[in-house]
Amino acid sequence: MQVTRLSKVALVAAIALFASLVSFGNITDYGTNYEFVQHVFAMDTIFPNSTIKYRAVTNPALHTAGYIAIIAAETLTAILCWIGTYAMLTKLGAPAILFNEAKKWAIAGLTLGFLTWQVGFMSIGGEWFGMWMSHEWNGIESAFRFFITIIAVLIFVSLPDGKAEA
Repeated sequence: MQVTRLSKVALVAAIALFASLVSFGNITDYGTNYEFVQHVFAMDTIFPNSTIKYRAVTNPALHTAGYIAIIAAETLTAILCWIGTYAMLTKLGAPAILFNEAKKWAIAGLTLGFLTWQVGFMSIGGEWFGMWMSHEWNGIESAFRFFITIIAVLIFVSLPDGKAEA
């Protein structure tokens, strides 16, 4: 059994755990985290003279829809990464081609996780809604840490394991 394979399984499991905890936190502390989404969408704490306030979304139904989409993406990230962890774990001693094939679930989960935090938080929240301007409701630094960690794991996991068999 290769250390590299075990490392890949462990790192995917770590991301699965992280996404599970984030999702669990958002579900069990719905109100607190909903308030975060509400303020980002409403753009009510960005710089007072900002000219991008026309982008604000003040409809509570859209806040709820956005928050549910975030929770769904985080939850699906966790599920896919857990499936990927299991799939790779069951192929630890298999030929490289089979282990590489087993990584597809992990790669899907890691990709979704990257997109959730990079697109959802950095691009949409940070840039479109100007979250970077808020001192109170700014998740840029956290999102950056999350998606950089996820992309590093995605790159490592995606590297072919051993010699590809014909």
